[in-house]
Amino acid sequence: MRLAFMGTPEFASKCLGELIASGADVAAVYTRAPQPAGRGKKERRSPVHDLADAHGLVVRTPKTFRRGDAVAELQALDVDAAIVVAYGLILPAAALEAPRLGCFNLHASLLPRWRGAAPIQRAIMAGDAVTGVQVMRMETGLDTGPILLSEMTSIRADDTAASLHDRLADIGAQLLPRFLAALARGGVVETPQAAEGVTYAEKISPDEARIDWNRPAPVVDAHIRGLSPFPGAWFEAPSPGGPQRVKALMSRVSSARADAAPGVVLGVDDRVTVACADGSVELLRLQRAGKSAQDAETFIRGFPIAAGHRV
Repeated sequence: MRLAFMGTPEFASKCLGELIASGADVAAVYTRAPQPAGRGKKERRSPVHDLADAHGLVVRTPKTFRRGDAVAELQALDVDAAIVVAYGLILPAAALEAPRLGCFNLHASLLPRWRGAAPIQRAIMAGDAVTGVQVMRMETGLDTGPILLSEMTSIRADDTAASLHDRLADIGAQLLPRFLAALARGGVVETPQAAEGVTYAEKISPDEARIDWNRPAPVVDAHIRGLSPFPGAWFEAPSPGGPQRVKALMSRVSSARADAAPGVVLGVDDRVTVACADGSVELLRLQRAGKSAQDAETFIRGFPIAAGHRV
């Protein structure tokens, strides 16, 4: 089966790598154009671009599919199917219809829950118990197409966005060759998404990152883990030079009784325990601006957080 692959970040790179390893015939790889990054604003290629180049695959980086030339180039490839994984560009109807069998998206949620840009983070932040990856036929609507193949996984109490991302990427990478084999033999069944239970995984806004201690401990814990490592949930801690922003990168709900106002530090040892509106959380991994992330015990040796402080 002749394919086009469309993807950009590391999640998509894992999927492309598995397709290559399985012997898939990838006619071309589409990815976002190199973007300025770092202090020097040097253009950086996407993980998918680097992997495709390493395997000698044709790489295309159109800025949009709204113009006819990008669609015409896709049509000229004469592919059977396009596999789309976290690509980042909108495909209009003409592009979706270019492959003989259609375009298929690997999405990191159990649709129709968490359609949109940030399904992994939103699932953790909402306290979901399970999530998964699904292959769907693409339509012009946002993640609205019928489901063809699914794989579920539990969301663990110690999952961060990073750990769940990696697990789902591995599951998705293993799912794609199975899907393509079924597609080739005509063995896939399309199941329309349910009309009930639709939620949208909006892009994470910087305004959401500040920790609100006036929420219950399980909600604060899920917020921290869902935003780790990026953009990182943060609070302001007192210091001799004035308040400093500190990111909390790992946490867990504490058994310590919260007999103080929300945001007050209850105790400091190998963790920083902070009172919430209902219960408390233990901060296990922390990071100051411009510094490396550290476990809590190491962090507090170099930064003056103490019991009784309000953060």
